[in-house]
Amino acid sequence: MSDKSTELIHHPYMPPAGFAAPQPGVFKASTVIFPSVAAMRSREWKDKTGYTYGLHGTPTTYLLEERLCTLEGGAQCVLVPSGLAAIANVGLALLQSGDEVLIPDNAYGPNKALAEGELKAWGVTHQFYDPMDPQDLARRIGNQTRLVWLEAAGSVTLEFPDLRELVRICRSRGVLTALDNTWGAGLAFNPFDLGDGLAVDISAHALTKYPSGGGDVLMGSVVTRDEALHIRLKLTHMRLGLGVGANDVEALLRSLPSLPLRYRAHDQTARALARWCQTRPEFAQVLHPALPGSPGHAHWQALCGSDAGRAAGLFSVLFDPRYSPTQVDAFCDALRLFKLGYSWGGPMSLVVPYELAGMRSTWPAHLARGHLVRFSVGLEAAEDLQADLAQALAAALG
Repeated sequence: MSDKSTELIHHPYMPPAGFAAPQPGVFKASTVIFPSVAAMRSREWKDKTGYTYGLHGTPTTYLLEERLCTLEGGAQCVLVPSGLAAIANVGLALLQSGDEVLIPDNAYGPNKALAEGELKAWGVTHQFYDPMDPQDLARRIGNQTRLVWLEAAGSVTLEFPDLRELVRICRSRGVLTALDNTWGAGLAFNPFDLGDGLAVDISAHALTKYPSGGGDVLMGSVVTRDEALHIRLKLTHMRLGLGVGANDVEALLRSLPSLPLRYRAHDQTARALARWCQTRPEFAQVLHPALPGSPGHAHWQALCGSDAGRAAGLFSVLFDPRYSPTQVDAFCDALRLFKLGYSWGGPMSLVVPYELAGMRSTWPAHLARGHLVRFSVGLEAAEDLQADLAQALAAALG
């Protein structure tokens, strides 16, 4: 080779095998090189026995997928660009015109919006069911129902449903179940072993939250145990061209080993703050699954136990109705350590006020009337966060 460009591109040196370090290597590829035409034609990507193209997997993405299977108790996994993309991947793989999907009324808002938007436009119908009333779900399952979404705990209001009973009903009717497992993170409970031989069919997870832990990565996953179901999901994943960046996968691989430690720390602080909020007259109700009296507490305790590290770092409060929306917003603005921002699971504590009436079909009977604020507890000291809450209450409502 006479030209330096050609020589550099086709340089023959290969590093020796056998290098090992705490952090795995990062492989970035769109193109994957084959040794022969025969290998190009025979190599398989769906079972991870080989590599064909960057979208279909690299050593880096395969490694994260396998570790996530271990985390959640599954057997197969696909990675997608966000938690919402995981929800969309499930819906697009399993639903077609004429089918119906059932979604809990307290589900993650964009899941409901997807059903009301794209899925409806494509001829897929939907109903919202009361997750705290299993018989409401049973009544709504019909001949066209193909998929039931589950969420534990529920979005924003954090009710914990009788997950076993909901799954039992769906199994008896031959309907697939998909769980948004972002809150549980694979640690609060095992979605594929709920006891009594019960398991969800699919676990969707916003890795953006606790697995990332830094508030700087967008990614999601879909985990299954059934091979045929996984292939349906994976083929849709392939046809949609869903891919994730190698550097984002690297960040997840680096954060994953500390996930149990971080999750426990979030949980311990959130419980302490939620208990403190229960002593404050400004709040009509405090919502946290580990608090006795919180909606679904008994279901949480039966499935997760009461140990620290099994209740995430979220809690919500309903302000006494005597406070106006303007006063509640002023409280949020007065916070110094809790920052206004969506998402959760990172090192910084966050706060968001919600207009709950516009998010539910009806106002749930188990919720007090009042304006709702959700807190995502970070990794700051509990006493500092408590002091921040106290000073904001005094500044805005005192």
